[in-house]
Amino acid sequence: MIDIASKVQGIVFDVDGVLTDGRIIYTDDGHELKQFNVQDGASIKLLQRHDIAVAIITGRRSPMVARRARELGIRFVEQGVESKSAALDKLIEQGFPAQNNAAVGDDLQDIDIFRHPSVSLAITVPNAHPATLEQAHITTDRRGGDGVAVDIAQFLLSAQGKWDF
Repeated sequence: MIDIASKVQGIVFDVDGVLTDGRIIYTDDGHELKQFNVQDGASIKLLQRHDIAVAIITGRRSPMVARRARELGIRFVEQGVESKSAALDKLIEQGFPAQNNAAVGDDLQDIDIFRHPSVSLAITVPNAHPATLEQAHITTDRRGGDGVAVDIAQFLLSAQGKWDF
């Protein structure tokens, strides 16, 4: 896996269950709340500084995801998708790397993107769906919403000889 990680050019993150703990909270007035980990944000920016493209592809649509992506400078974002693989094809047409990508997901619909021809490294979290755990090459130490991108950034940048800490 180190050899594969050393060649990763882009990484696609799912949101619910990966960048959040998977819980969706609705307020009485109908608003939706999500909680993001600040360490994920710092690690995503670190990946970008080291020329690893970052994308978000999620099956749900949320203004909070759009806002978080803007805050982190993530320009490749697809929300409300049925097929994550088709969404990745669309992002590739927009300039996302066409090979040597990693994908991070936790649920059944993420297996689709794990099998995309451009994805060479499938990553999941320990609290993922059992079938997703079986399909992933790597499982992070941290659970979804608990700084998953921290583990991933350290692994990828170490494999690429770019980890300076």
